[in-house]
Amino acid sequence: MNISFDNIKIRTTERIELQDITGKVLEILRKSKIKNGFINLASLHTTTSLLLNEFQSALLDDIKRMLKRLVDDNDWFQHNSVDFSDCERKNAASHLRGLILGTGALCIQVARGELVLGQFQSVIFAELDGPRERALQVQLVGE
Repeated sequence: MNISFDNIKIRTTERIELQDITGKVLEILRKSKIKNGFINLASLHTTTSLLLNEFQSALLDDIKRMLKRLVDDNDWFQHNSVDFSDCERKNAASHLRGLILGTGALCIQVARGELVLGQFQSVIFAELDGPRERALQVQLVGE
């Protein structure tokens, strides 16, 4: 059994941005030489998420529109108020959108040196408070 660690650096340019990072994950997997096991991805940020979904431009636009509709940037949030919080980014909407999308972690099976993904699945990094530089911790476990 082998265990290795790596990281992925991501630079975003938009407030809400979805990036296909499948290629970056595969690059780390291949470098590790693990053929069978698991790869765990963990975002080190509270205003990002990791998703498995189809990376198709119309769907990506739909996801962004849904997030903006569910959590309006113009709403009043205690987290954005100097009376209640010391947060200078005024990013309450980003935190709430992160709660909607769920955890910033994924565990993906590895079989015969490949990620076990469905035909249309991609590993998607969701930036909810950009533009920023972000980091993902990667742990590989297997043989």
